[in-house]
Amino acid sequence: MTSLSPDTPCSCDCFVSLPPASEIPAVIFAKNSDRPRDEVQEVVFVPAGTHSPGSRLQCTYIEVEQVSKTHAVILSRPSWLWGAEMGANECGVCIGNEAVWTKEPVGEGEALLGMDLLRLALERGSSAQEALHVITGLLERYGQGGSCREDPTSFCYHNTFLLADRTEAWVLETAGRLWAAQRIQEGARNISNQLSIGTDISAEHPELRTHAQAQGWWGGQGTFDFAQVFSLTQQPVRMEAAKARFRAGRELLQQQQGGITAEVMMGILRNKESGICMDSGGFRTTASMVSILPRDPTLPCVHFLTATPDPSRSVFKPFVFGAGVAQAPQVLSPTFGAQDPVRILPRFQTQVDRRHSLYRGHQTALGLMESEQDRGQQLRQQQRDLEQDGLEAVRGLLTGEWAPEPQELGGLFQAFVEKESQAYA
Repeated sequence: MTSLSPDTPCSCDCFVSLPPASEIPAVIFAKNSDRPRDEVQEVVFVPAGTHSPGSRLQCTYIEVEQVSKTHAVILSRPSWLWGAEMGANECGVCIGNEAVWTKEPVGEGEALLGMDLLRLALERGSSAQEALHVITGLLERYGQGGSCREDPTSFCYHNTFLLADRTEAWVLETAGRLWAAQRIQEGARNISNQLSIGTDISAEHPELRTHAQAQGWWGGQGTFDFAQVFSLTQQPVRMEAAKARFRAGRELLQQQQGGITAEVMMGILRNKESGICMDSGGFRTTASMVSILPRDPTLPCVHFLTATPDPSRSVFKPFVFGAGVAQAPQVLSPTFGAQDPVRILPRFQTQVDRRHSLYRGHQTALGLMESEQDRGQQLRQQQRDLEQDGLEAVRGLLTGEWAPEPQELGGLFQAFVEKESQAYA
């Protein structure tokens, strides 16, 4: 089992708001992905597909059986792996995952990463509940495991997930192949690198309680509190810090009850005081996402993605599934084929430059913000103006004031990526 050093990167924060907590009749989803500080996260569009019977699918480390049809997905992912930290599909399902450590030992054998499970669930699930069943089914069959960072020193963890669609959300928390899930039908909820499901369990692995009893973690009688039973008795330093972030996130949501919007969620993701906007030691918030999932099925779901680190100095750019959607090349990292360090055994013995062009431009902009006050302020204002343009466009789209052609709507994200790239040029 891999031990956790005090500086081990293991922080993420996911949020969801459902009416009546949301200001509008919509589910609002948000996530900060906190990863090793130099890791590049790309935004990848994968179109819907049909697949031959019996075909196999290569994930980060292992192959799984492919299904006959897969949904179109938009993914924000560390560019060295197959899965994703967060994303959405064309059915209006959003998922974010988080690292967690429990009493159940973490194996270092290669299996499915939590990020692989997330992408598989988006490609195969047409609702949040269906996506949850995809994850638990794959977990039972293939297990979870393998190093979760691009480094020769193995770093492994189990996963929690926040899944949302237009009507509801689910929290799914795992310990090896075991799991518990909680259904959220109203109000606001957040998760932060710890078990948070107590006695309010909506669904669970059939052997969850018998396993806990066999291990001596639960007496078998009375109340069964999943977080209490499966959480580590001695929490690592970073896990204790996650408790503070969880409480701060919950308070920030409570302060905005009834008025939560995409902009409010962006503000929470940018909150540095709480540690939710992370920049500490060897890791930071490397990418962020906020989604609006309207209850009205005739309205499109909108997904804002940064594709760059530090949301407090990044632009949330709107993406909408549509006829004209294509990959934005500026947010796609270079590929290295068979020569990729993730493909050569032993893995991760060398490093490659995975920076995409928007990431490079953003790095230059961050440097100017820190070294040249006037130019830095000008760039930050350009970022704010561009993001505001995107929010206004989405507001018009959801109120019916703006009715673009499908081709224009599908190219919305690409258009904003190009404008941001031009600001950094």
